[in-house]
Order: sequence, then structure tokens, then C-alpha cells
Amino acid sequence: MNKPDAFRGARHRRKGWLVPAVVLALSSALAAPALTADPTAAAVYRNPILFADYSDPDVIRVGDSYYLVASSFHFSPGLPVLKSRDLVHWTIVGHVLPKLTFAPEYDLPGPVPTNDTGARMPRELRAVGQRYAGGVWAPSIRHHNGLFYVYFPTPNEGIFMSTAKSAEGPWSPPVRVIAQAGLEDPCPFWDDDGQAYLIHGKVGAGPLVLHRMSADGKTVLDAGTVIVEDAKTLPVLEGPKLYKRNGWYYIFAPIGGVETGPQAVLRSRDIWGPYDHRVVLEPGATKFQGPHQGGWVETPSGQGWFIHFNSAGAYGRIVHLQPVAWKDDWPMIGDPIPGGVSGQPVSEHAMPEVGGRFPAIAPQTSDDFSARRLGVQWEWNHNPDDKRWSLKARPGFLRLTSGPARDLVAARNTLTQVQQSQASQVTTRLDVSRMVDGQRAGLTMFNQPPSWIGVVKRAGVRRIVFASAGVETLGPAVSSDTLELRVLVSDQTARYAFSLDGGATFTRLGEPAALKFSWWKGARPGLFTYHDPAQAKAGVVDFDWVKVKPESQG
Repeated sequence: MNKPDAFRGARHRRKGWLVPAVVLALSSALAAPALTADPTAAAVYRNPILFADYSDPDVIRVGDSYYLVASSFHFSPGLPVLKSRDLVHWTIVGHVLPKLTFAPEYDLPGPVPTNDTGARMPRELRAVGQRYAGGVWAPSIRHHNGLFYVYFPTPNEGIFMSTAKSAEGPWSPPVRVIAQAGLEDPCPFWDDDGQAYLIHGKVGAGPLVLHRMSADGKTVLDAGTVIVEDAKTLPVLEGPKLYKRNGWYYIFAPIGGVETGPQAVLRSRDIWGPYDHRVVLEPGATKFQGPHQGGWVETPSGQGWFIHFNSAGAYGRIVHLQPVAWKDDWPMIGDPIPGGVSGQPVSEHAMPEVGGRFPAIAPQTSDDFSARRLGVQWEWNHNPDDKRWSLKARPGFLRLTSGPARDLVAARNTLTQVQQSQASQVTTRLDVSRMVDGQRAGLTMFNQPPSWIGVVKRAGVRRIVFASAGVETLGPAVSSDTLELRVLVSDQTARYAFSLDGGATFTRLGEPAALKFSWWKGARPGLFTYHDPAQAKAGVVDFDWVKVKPESQG
């Protein structure tokens, strides 16, 4: 099957295909920020800088480049790493975790009962383990002695760290720094004398705890000391980031909860406290509620910036950028509120001073599955079953082989990516010629409860189907082997359509489906297939390409 014009000629050298040098150069340019300044780039940025669910962001500068990490929860590969030259425009450069290896449940389904009763049950009826909402919570990233360090918690298994010489990887296998459930939001700190520390919170936004840590960052040296706990004036204290400036130790930490809380900063001359505090970023007169949790960074000229998330309903927690000014060794973030010591979020601002202007790059989205590896934009809903997907079985296509599942949430190998705009059109072409009875395959906006459009095969007949909250609506029969599916996203709503004539016309099916914030993540587009548990035989679908097109809201 021919690729559409937008993808023609994009294949790599494989099985007789030869890629022109210009195509390889273009591919490299799309994979990383451009290194040459662009004098025509905009002088003003607008928030959000990423209308995308990169929740709990942390950021650092190394040389003239900036690196951002974010929580990824149950998605695999885990812990995305983004890179920028100007703090506004970002691309994805990789993931810290190729897979989530912390417990069998990350493989979905997880362990099954071992007693006699469970062993005699059909596999599909045994207990299904899962880690939705588990996995990688708020991480932090630092650069020390020539290495990148990323620390992250999993709420069930403990606090881990991984290192790399390059942010693009490869990253070392994660080391468990603290083997204890119920911890969150770790951040390392190396003091001027070389002593290392680790600060973290507790699940449920409890007190802040500080440990001495080995110089290599792999082991805490004590049980930890509570250094901040004040439920009255610092309620729901979480997400601490530890810094030092002008002899002061600072803890940047949000308070008040994800939806409405402000950003606080605590400071002390002694790392162990006591700490004074003040609110430095709050909604003020703006429409932004809950502008908090993120990281502080400075440009080479000393200009300060704060990258943080703001809750956006079903879109998740999207990324904003605020200027940081210092007065009397206290930071104020955003636009100063008259008569106060805190700021409010800016809607737009002059671009950061980074020594030039750079092209308006963006995270990767569309894919024609011609590369040897999946694009860095893709994340599975849990660890994938590698026997049930392939880019080699049919070069130029993503092949998914169905597995047994009672519904989409229980199915493995749902391939997703972060929704990158407030409104978008996502279209995919798939070949359904090798589907089997009881199999479903299609395009989803993955959340709970899920909605999707796809194909179901029953009694030898393939039909278009729309599903929402477990209710399926059948459309026409599908006589051709290929079709296109589409979802239009806007106003936190998904509207699905299909085409049986090669994309010439699209027909809507089903009612608009409300999107949901689920498992601490925003809704995201995904590709899937699974079959009824009673169906012993697996089927195959081949996805030809995925095209993502941002659109105007409304």
C-alpha cells in the first residue's frame, strides 16, 4: 500500500529501500532542536508553552540547552525527557525508563492466583493486576560531575534514581534509593562541600523529609528528618525542589492542592531549618487556578524562569513558563501583584534571553512507522507484550496482534501519545484483513471510561463500531481491507468518524464523548486491538500511519 504524500519517501534503508541523504537530514532535524539561531522567530511567547500533559515538570540548564522531565505514571517507556534551546519550544529526546520493572503488575495483567481454585480457573477469569495511577510520579532532574541524574518515586515501591552522560540516554538501570512505599516527590541536592542530600514528601502531601545521601546519589545515609510540617499555614505541602542561592537554602513547593493551590517558597540559612516561607505565585486576578509545582532555572545571563503545570481538566496538567525576579533574596514569580510580595501568571511575556532566537519546534506527533524503532512520542498503556507488536513483520506498518481482554482498559499494547494541543484532528489508516472473530481494533482517546472508534468482527462480518463507557454502537459493514479512522478533539470532547473511500469523505459515528482526567493523566490518542477472552485465537491489524493535525479550538 502506498503511503500518503506527506510520508512518501520517508522510509529508512530496509529490505532494498534506499533513503536519500536529504530525508535523513530532515529526520534528524525533526528529532532535535535546531542549533542555529533564527532571527525571524517571535519575540514574545504565550502560555501555555506546551498545551500537553507533562505533569509535575522539572527543568535544568546544561550549557546552552534546557532539559525537562515529567511524571508518566503507568505509561511505558516511562519518564519522558524533553529538550529546548529557548525554554519555550521543546522536542522529545527520549525516556529514562525503557520499561517499568518495579512489579509484575506493570505488565498488565499482573500475577494470577496460585491457589488450587485460581489455577483451575480460565486464565481470562483470574485476577488481573494493574498499576494505573501508579508508576512514575513527580521526578526531578539534576546535572552533577558530568552526569545527568533523575530521581523519581513510585507510590508502591519506593524512590529510584538513574544516571546518564547524555540526556538522550542511554540511562542506567534504576537504583532503588529508598525501599519504602508511600513516598513522593524526591529531589537531590549536592552542597558546596560535596555533601549530598535527598528531600522528599509523603503520599497524601505530608511533611517534607530530608536525608543525607552518599556522594554517588545511590543510597540515603539515615532514616530522614522531618524539616517542614505545618498543616495549617502550609496545607497539602508537596513537590519540593531544593536549591541554594546567595547562602540561602530554598525549597520551592506547591501548597493547597493540584486544582487551586499556589506556589510557595521556603528559605533558611541552614539546610535543616527552621524555614520561613511565603507564597510567590498565586492566581491573582487571572483565570489560572492552581499555578504551581515545577522547577526554577536561570539562563546564562542570570535571568530567572519557573516552569510549572496548570490543571486543564481532561487535557491533564499542561506546562506554563513564568519570569522570576528576586528582591531581598526572595523570588517573585510571574507578574507582580500590586502591594504584595507574590506574582500572578503571565499570559504572554518577552522571550527568555538565551543568546538568540530559535525555530518554533514542537514535540513529535505524526508517524508513518517506517523507522526501525517506535518514535519517541509513543508510550504503551503498561509494559507491552513484545511478542504482540512489530515494526518488522510488515515494514512500514505497525503490526498489533490481539490479546485477550474484557475491555480496552484491561487490554495490553494500547499505544498512546500525549495530546499536544487544545484542539486536534488525529487520523489513522489500518488494514483489517487479518482480523478474527471476537477481535476489536481502532483509535481511542484513552481515559476512564474510554471511548473509541474501530472495527469489530463477528460471525465473519467486520463492522464499524463506536464505543463509549462500555456501550457499543454498530455502524456499517466493512467490505474493504483498509479504512481510515479519525477523532476530532476540542472542548474536552472527542468526536469520532470513519472513511471507507480512502479518506475522501468521513462519516461521523456516535455521540460526542466527554473526555476525562483519569489515573492522574489527561486523555490521549491511542491505537489498540484486543479480542474476547473466550476467543482462543489471536488476530492481527496493521496500522499504516498516524497523522496529527492541530486545529483551532471550537
